Amino acid sequence: MSIDRMKAQMSEKPGFIAALDQSGGSTPGALRHYGIPESAYDGEAEMFRLMHEMRVRIITAPSFTGEKIIAAILFERTMDGLVEDKPVPSFLWEDRGVVPFLKVDKGLEPEKGGVSLMKPIPGLDELLARAVKLGIYGTKERSVINLPDREGIAAIARQQFDLARQISAHGLVPILEPEVLIKSPDKAGAEAILLEELTRGLDALPDGEQVMLKLTIPDVPDLYRDLMTHPRVQRIVALSGGYPLDEACTRLAANHGMIASFSRALLGDLKHSMSDAEFDATLAQAIDKIYRASTIKN
Repeated sequence: MSIDRMKAQMSEKPGFIAALDQSGGSTPGALRHYGIPESAYDGEAEMFRLMHEMRVRIITAPSFTGEKIIAAILFERTMDGLVEDKPVPSFLWEDRGVVPFLKVDKGLEPEKGGVSLMKPIPGLDELLARAVKLGIYGTKERSVINLPDREGIAAIARQQFDLARQISAHGLVPILEPEVLIKSPDKAGAEAILLEELTRGLDALPDGEQVMLKLTIPDVPDLYRDLMTHPRVQRIVALSGGYPLDEACTRLAANHGMIASFSRALLGDLKHSMSDAEFDATLAQAIDKIYRASTIKN
């Protein structure tokens, strides 16, 4: 079955996850960085059409395959879109060998207690049911930690694990993403508390239920290494968090067992004006760097 092959790939295969899930407020910035200014389109529909074209260009590039990219995280509109007359999730898995995930969070609440919880997600069960029908393997949900406030970080962990249970009930594998900001005034302190809260939440999960964790590359190398052997953890992946590609890869290579789930660091050098050959060569170079950092450790 596809689900068994997907699980084996996500649990064991060397490689990394491509995060292609920019949405809503982050879309204009992503297009601008790609070389398409806001003056080049009129309205949200045109904006998302251009964003979809960018993502299709990425996932149809010759270098974007399951050889080094084991999965990709999609925005809802991308999940619902087509590539070469095929639903995007089907194309990724059947034509590229890349496991499809879906971003489900709807943004962040204002910061309180040093953290930003996720906003409510209306219609989540309906979205998850639709994702299953489209062949999605799992989900991703992001919240943010700025300060080492134990009460705030505990609230982040509770919300993440509560949502994970709802997602798991649909047969999907949730990726919990409690991001510690790289500009936090005490990043290491926040990460130490987060480790405790994640361990507590994982220990409380039912037998047979697994999640993935998407975490900021920690200031203390291998901080999360013990979690990798936890029976409730399928994989631990790293977000780039705003670090430039080379720095993100250097930091990642110091964390054994942790693989990348990069967005900006993967796509940052791609431009709309590039020829297809230039585009693929630039993408391939970034893929190679991130793959090495995910698989060859210091």
